[in-house]
Amino acid sequence: MRKLKVRILALSLLLISILTISTLHIYGEVTKVEKISSNYKDKLIRFHVLANSDSEEDQNLKLKVRDEIIKYLQPLLKDSKSIEESEKIILRENENIKKLSKNIIKENGYNYDVKVNLEYSNFPAKQYSNIVLPAGEYKSIRVIIGSGEGKNWWCVMFPPLCFVDENNGVIDKKTDEKLKDILTEEEYKLISGENSKKASNRKMKFKILEILETIKKDLK
Repeated sequence: MRKLKVRILALSLLLISILTISTLHIYGEVTKVEKISSNYKDKLIRFHVLANSDSEEDQNLKLKVRDEIIKYLQPLLKDSKSIEESEKIILRENENIKKLSKNIIKENGYNYDVKVNLEYSNFPAKQYSNIVLPAGEYKSIRVIIGSGEGKNWWCVMFPPLCFVDENNGVIDKKTDEKLKDILTEEEYKLISGENSKKASNRKMKFKILEILETIKKDLK
């Protein structure tokens, strides 16, 4: 009986040790991901359009405004090599973006006001082909149509992932190269899955990070 108790105790201690090591490893990995994520998030600009409401008409209007803004900004941003350069272009074109949006709204028979700002906003996780961006706070062009109470739409304006074919999930070579240019090797590896196992681990780390960020916000 004594030997059995000693074996159970030894096994329990072994399991506790394994769980402690695993927990420390996971915590270390998530902390590493959090640090890298905070760095590369400051190198991206996202695009955020909020509809006036969830009515079918307002949602369709949102998509029309979105399409025209992307069409307008695409040639202006395609040769931008940094977030600083892209910010200057966006700020310079702010009034033109607003006028363009108002014209689309007016052409479709509405008189909604439009707000266009470059600011930080919260985004859910988003996948573009092999690239996965975790949920979190990113700098973005935020376009609010009317009351802005409808469903929103988002993408990455710089680098130009807004122009990716989302139906086929294809990132062209030029866009992929631009990502590699503006991100460090470590940052790029974090958001790009080189194989299914790494992609699965990455999603798990991002999910844990998302939960931790939610907890932090709730505690504030």
